Amino acid sequence: MKLFDISEYAVMAVFSEQETDVNQLLNCRQQLRQHPAVTEVILGYQSITVYFRIDQSDHASLKQELTVLFSQKKEKPVQGVLHRIPVCYEQAYGIDIEHLSEYHQLTFEQIIRLHTTPTYDVCFLGFSPGFPFLSGLNPELATPRKETPRTHVPTGAVGIAGHQTGIYPASSPGGWQIIGQTPIDLLTLEDTEHPTLLQPGDQLQFYAISSEDYHNIQKKERDSRDH
Repeated sequence: MKLFDISEYAVMAVFSEQETDVNQLLNCRQQLRQHPAVTEVILGYQSITVYFRIDQSDHASLKQELTVLFSQKKEKPVQGVLHRIPVCYEQAYGIDIEHLSEYHQLTFEQIIRLHTTPTYDVCFLGFSPGFPFLSGLNPELATPRKETPRTHVPTGAVGIAGHQTGIYPASSPGGWQIIGQTPIDLLTLEDTEHPTLLQPGDQLQFYAISSEDYHNIQKKERDSRDH
């Protein structure tokens, strides 16, 4: 673990890939949130950033507390929510699934099976509000990002970049390989306490649906928002 002062009121702990323990990061965040001097704790894939009140603590004290917290192995996992997310993998939605098929010499059916089998961990949210970075992708599906990012990726697009998979909660530019699309809203902005469906520590399972199912679920999502 390496510790850095990143501002007058924040410190960051960075870990190597071998040292990274998602459950330990989550446990650490849980404990730090109870610290009277801590104002915010932000998780990264291999990092944790702690913001604090400079009138109640300092860099040296927070670094010491981080060192102690990470020296204590936490056996009890953080209990998150298990989400089952429907995805339409048909080519109209999985606009890069043919590329993955050629790149890995896999059929569409094999790609779908490999992508829907794991239970993924939500490691952190980033890139854009509510974008979940998910660990647990089958190595057979690991695929480099696109050399030239798209200027527009649709809301709900499910993609792969390297050894990770994730979901675009809103339309934006992006370079992930898009293999499907979900009709489920990941942004719940009307809920000010929980503005995103997924939280770090949650788990996620994908399951395949048809385009007809996609439209039916999308309509229900829109109707529920309108009411």
